[in-house]
Amino acid sequence: MSRRRSKRRGGTLSVSIIVIAFLVVMIVQVVQLKQKEAAYAQQKAELEKQYTQESERTDEIQGLEQYMQSDQYIEDIAKSKLGLAYDNEIIFKEKDK
Repeated sequence: MSRRRSKRRGGTLSVSIIVIAFLVVMIVQVVQLKQKEAAYAQQKAELEKQYTQESERTDEIQGLEQYMQSDQYIEDIAKSKLGLAYDNEIIFKEKDK
């Protein structure tokens, strides 16, 4: 009977070691997944921030595009770059000091 008990103890010990090893592996995997999840959450937040900034920039560019197609833009460029003015306008220039 002592041989049966020693075989049972050996078998029980082997199963226990296997179960403990399995649990250790599972815990390591869970920890790694949590770390990846945190990294992905941070990356998602950064990408959402970039998306918001690019959306604002797109709106700004569209507004600038509309302004550049307007008559006001043409007048501003004609006045500032070419020095043109309407017939009824008076242009004052500052004297150099």
